[in-house]
Amino acid sequence: MAKPYYVKYETPQDLINPIYEALRVATESGKVRKGTNEATKAIERGTSKLIIIAEDVEPPEVVAHLPILCEEQGVSYVFVPSKQELGKALGIEITSAAAAIIDSGDAQHIVDQVISTISKIKGGKSDQ
Repeated sequence: MAKPYYVKYETPQDLINPIYEALRVATESGKVRKGTNEATKAIERGTSKLIIIAEDVEPPEVVAHLPILCEEQGVSYVFVPSKQELGKALGIEITSAAAAIIDSGDAQHIVDQVISTISKIKGGKSDQ
């Protein structure tokens, strides 16, 4: 299946599990915001360390503004394939289109690793 138009780059497969793990650990030991609205507020307020966006969101317009907002605010963001898994990683029973890590807690080293890997990937291709 083709990637939705808002997915700006391919997240490496070996980075997916560390992202979910960082979210799980940050949920327990740090501070996490769940959902598109909360993620949007975290970006606008400049409190987010990392934004996680699901790729299988219907309709895509729900999260399409997040990568653009992140670029404008200089916030790191990453894509994961499943909103179902994103919800599980957040420890909730329902799916989640997006999440924001505000305080990494014990997951700081994983979040730092994810951010540095993503910045290398994005640095490798030219943005507008």
